[in-house]
Amino acid sequence: MVALIVLLLILAIFGGLGFAAHVLWIVLVAALILWVIGFFIGGVEAGGRRRWYGR
Repeated sequence: MVALIVLLLILAIFGGLGFAAHVLWIVLVAALILWVIGFFIGGVEAGGRRRWYGR
C-alpha cells in the first residue's frame, strides 16, 4: 500500500513538472515573438542603439 502511494506521488510530481515545462515553452515562444517584434519596430530605426540604454 505504501509503495502504491509513493508511486502515485512520483507520477503526480513528474506529471506536474511535465505540464509546467510545457507551459514554460509556450511562455518562451511568446516572449521570443514579442522580442523580435520589438527589435524590428524600435531597434532597426535606432541604428543599433537602444532607446532604453541611455542617450
